[in-house]
Amino acid sequence: MYQHLLAPLDLGFTTLKNRVLMGSMHTNLEEIPGGFERAAVFYAERARGQVGLIVTGGIAPNEEGCVAAMGAKLNTVEELPSHKLITEAVHAEGGKICLQILHTGRYGYHNKNVAPSPIQAPINFFKPRELSHEDILRTIDDYVNCALLAKGAGYDGVEIMGSEGYLINQFIVKRTNHRTDSWGGPYENRIKFPIEIVRKTREAVGNDFIIIYRLSMLDLVDEGSEWHEVVQLAKAIEKAGATLINTGIGWHESRVPTIASMVPPKAFAWVTKRLKGEVNIPLIAVNRINMPDIAEEVLADGCADMVSMARPFLADPDIVLKAMEGRANEINTCIACNQACLDHTFALKISSCLVNPKACHETEMKYLPTDKPKKIAVVGGGPAGLAFAHIAAMRGHDVTLYEADHQLGGQFNLAKVVPGKEVYAENIRYFTEMMKKYKVNVLLNHPATAEELATNNYDEIILANGIEPRHLNIPGSDHKKVISYIDVLTKKVVPGNKVAIIGAGGIGFDIAEYLTHQPATEESIKLFLKEWGVDTEYHHGGGLKMPEPEKPNRQIYLLKRSPGKHGNTLGKTTGWIHKAALKAKGVKMMADLQYVKVDDRGLYIESKGEELLLEVDHIVVCAGQLSSRKLYEQLVAKGMNPRLIGGADEASELDAKRAIDQACRLADII
Repeated sequence: MYQHLLAPLDLGFTTLKNRVLMGSMHTNLEEIPGGFERAAVFYAERARGQVGLIVTGGIAPNEEGCVAAMGAKLNTVEELPSHKLITEAVHAEGGKICLQILHTGRYGYHNKNVAPSPIQAPINFFKPRELSHEDILRTIDDYVNCALLAKGAGYDGVEIMGSEGYLINQFIVKRTNHRTDSWGGPYENRIKFPIEIVRKTREAVGNDFIIIYRLSMLDLVDEGSEWHEVVQLAKAIEKAGATLINTGIGWHESRVPTIASMVPPKAFAWVTKRLKGEVNIPLIAVNRINMPDIAEEVLADGCADMVSMARPFLADPDIVLKAMEGRANEINTCIACNQACLDHTFALKISSCLVNPKACHETEMKYLPTDKPKKIAVVGGGPAGLAFAHIAAMRGHDVTLYEADHQLGGQFNLAKVVPGKEVYAENIRYFTEMMKKYKVNVLLNHPATAEELATNNYDEIILANGIEPRHLNIPGSDHKKVISYIDVLTKKVVPGNKVAIIGAGGIGFDIAEYLTHQPATEESIKLFLKEWGVDTEYHHGGGLKMPEPEKPNRQIYLLKRSPGKHGNTLGKTTGWIHKAALKAKGVKMMADLQYVKVDDRGLYIESKGEELLLEVDHIVVCAGQLSSRKLYEQLVAKGMNPRLIGGADEASELDAKRAIDQACRLADII
């Protein structure tokens, strides 16, 4: 198994243990006091998990290139000791690590940002200063200086970030390079900047040093590179001295999602395959490769020589080790939700992982064996209960888990049927495996009672018994047209062709996706690329064409009481995707409403003082939820002191990130 994935890759001067690259992730650890010490532990744990090569989060070569004011950079010898903490920790575990050199250009969130032309990014508040000819030469030297310092700090190489719309990418395309001097105009001029960076870096660092170049193979923006230009640049980068070429997909301002959960696995491996044979150095495939079997498929299909996984190493530092040992069923799978990683990064918070809150917090969450084993009852087999139960049992506690349903997973069993969230089933698989591995006594079809819990002499009782949906309270709310989101996702009721959804939070959006999009099939990649307008034939620069979404099979109204735009409570990096997808499906979003009544004709609402009738077949209620507190109150009445976690503690928006984090932190100290 995994004959391609685990085969060594000979780069001429160093042999990687396998063909997996841990891709760059900006964790924000390098920007906080003591952060390099924490980053050293974070990277060392991944190296111990047998990943072939690690790439750090982006480090700027100068102050202008920082992600934000006071962002991480490496341009002075005084900064070397901090970086040596990381390299020494990784090397002690037998790993290899490269520093990513990232100049953000016009994406920099500060007033010193620069660009080839003074064109403000649509996703930034700051307008860049145009680089002069002298500035450009100095910036090239800054890249070289950063690489030399990285070598001095003990890094095995560098990755030069030339994609995702950052500075180098801004030089390459007409969209952002309007210069008329020798750095603009014809394509040969626009690519001089990256070529000179790679050439001069190779001259400075010598041959025994890895240089990865992150090449934007698919810009997914108007006026992006054409395919022949991508090939031309790749060949020039190889000639300039790059060791590996990594794939870059899409700019941050692109209208096409590239890494969110609704992107099918390996959806962009085709573009890396297209470059195979054009250059002689190894190519790396990226994006939505989250499990060993998917990585193996990419390699076996000849799409690339290596694969890059980034967020999956947040979810589980031991992906490669588990694959090597035939334990893939024990992998905690990345669900591409972005809630604790990218959403945190763009909010300048420490990144982590929804399914593994220990990520980037290894120095405070250690899961050490307990010296005082306890007998613990966990009520509820949803994400919070499962997360707590397996960590507590792993630490040596005697854990019994009560679940009233016939299966584990709780709300994740509902999420996994939503198109684009099928991967949630992988986490149920993981947690189920952990119950077996750590010998948790799982009682299915077994509602816990206060009497049973009180008589079993538990040292601790953890209530993770979730939520109850909030009901609609208007005249006619008991009408047969009114159904719960649970009725829909469990297929208890199949909604008609015209549906009103009450509540436009995360659940409301999920229901709208469920009712307008098809489940995953073998054709998912083709349908996704067609819906979002990705041109796999590359007839146009940037690889874009007109989107062709499938015609909706229902008329959907997505309603909310509060004023303002829909989706404000959704994730920063994924909310726009959901809104765009539903808009393309013709979903009508209405806000600032009052719900009046329901009768045989449909739902009556009041908008701006006017009463309207929505003649719908069904009204799906997604208007929030309440914590299940009955059992808690019964236990307290018996003089017991149960602990609440997850939805049982706070029911707002079914926040799995908060629930799992709360569960893991409690299990770490109990």
